[in-house]
Amino acid sequence: MSSAPATAVIESPVGPIRLTACDGVLTGLTILPGAALEGDRSGDPLLVEAAIQLAAYFAGERRIFDLPLAPAASPRGEALRAGIQSIPYGETLGYGALANLLDSGPRAVGQACRRNPFPIIIPCHRVTSAKGAPEHYSGGHGVDTKLWLIRFEQQNR
Repeated sequence: MSSAPATAVIESPVGPIRLTACDGVLTGLTILPGAALEGDRSGDPLLVEAAIQLAAYFAGERRIFDLPLAPAASPRGEALRAGIQSIPYGETLGYGALANLLDSGPRAVGQACRRNPFPIIIPCHRVTSAKGAPEHYSGGHGVDTKLWLIRFEQQNR
């Protein structure tokens, strides 16, 4: 029997972030496009730790997250997630280049980024077009949020 999901909303430089967790794993991170919504401040230890790690990231003190994440729906999804996560802090890689490294297709990489339930933690903002352009981003204010994250990391390398 699973427990009820816990949620928290934290402030960040890219806007409010909603965190969700259930049964000891983080189940989602959503960069909200507008004003902060109230979240359950139940003190869930995982959400507290996630908030601490995100604060350290935004302070330029953390580059890699150490949080239990809900698994991807398939082994292929896990492989794509791992590939995205392997892009070094402050660097970007094109959809096609990442697809080649993962023996996949650029569309599959794009879909994995679009469906990524853990932006920032699984840094899909580091995946760009072949020319390095940040064409899409599903969190916050879209491309503006993606550009902010890329520039922030490049400045804090």
